[in-house]
Amino acid sequence: MIETNNPDWRHSVMPAVFTWLKESKSGTLEIDLDATQKYAADILKVQGKGGSRMGGLVGSGTLGENSYISVEQRLSLLKAFSEVAKEYNVPLISGAAAETKEELAKIIEGLATVGVDTVMIMPPKTKVIPSDDEMYDYFELAEATARNIGVTIMPYNNPDAAGYHAISTDLLRRISTLPNVTALKISTIDVSIIETLILENRDLKVLAGVDSVTVFAGLAGACGGITGVGAIFPKASVTMQEHVLNGEWAEANKISQALNSLSYLDAQPLLMEYLKLAMGIHHNDIAGGLRTYGIELTQQQIDDVQARYNLAKERLGALDLL
Repeated sequence: MIETNNPDWRHSVMPAVFTWLKESKSGTLEIDLDATQKYAADILKVQGKGGSRMGGLVGSGTLGENSYISVEQRLSLLKAFSEVAKEYNVPLISGAAAETKEELAKIIEGLATVGVDTVMIMPPKTKVIPSDDEMYDYFELAEATARNIGVTIMPYNNPDAAGYHAISTDLLRRISTLPNVTALKISTIDVSIIETLILENRDLKVLAGVDSVTVFAGLAGACGGITGVGAIFPKASVTMQEHVLNGEWAEANKISQALNSLSYLDAQPLLMEYLKLAMGIHHNDIAGGLRTYGIELTQQQIDDVQARYNLAKERLGALDLL
């Protein structure tokens, strides 16, 4: 096991890692577990300029083809991620959402069997917006289920790019006090939500989930974050978080601005397809980066991602953060 220098993983940035695919002998796409593990480990090896590393590993999320793979594929993938997380002494985090609270409880139990330590709980996947009381019951059963099997939960508010039902600020207050809620993940560009919650509870742990507002979320009181762009440029992402935690806002903002062209994509509906392509460009593996179960990008979109990647790389190079 590799020692970590993060005493509390919530006070760090964590990569939402990609799921790499390959062609099977029959020509269909299948998960490349070896490549996926390798790239995840490579990210966790990277240190920021201050010497810290990523504090956790987020697998099989929005960026990890979660919407397109089967339950069996997902559990196999997370079991592989668990091996990497244990080697680097960091928690494994993954998400869960369902139409009913009973279905959600079963998903949480399944995730725990393959080594997931913290489950990000998205709102119910229903067409009709549930009431706050219905939503609370959903999160309450998730918390009780997790507590009984020895894992924690992280309620996940993501009403923007991912299109989940928004969790009201009042409901976030209520569910944050459940015993086994380790943190809240707030994935929205409206960081005033974070500030409001922190002003009322200084001990609350909030993780930011949109790369373009990392610094602003830190100013509002977020203690850490989950990053997609950081899976491509981990040194920059970790160093930016070091500055945020030290209150070195000008230095943190320089890095945020350098990443700006690419971070923009993290808040778009096709964030998985865009950022996975950027990862492929970064590793000179366009075919690998383009392999996805998701939506096929147009040439115009591909060219746009290429230009955004090139600009971010140029700016980060000037800061010695590649």
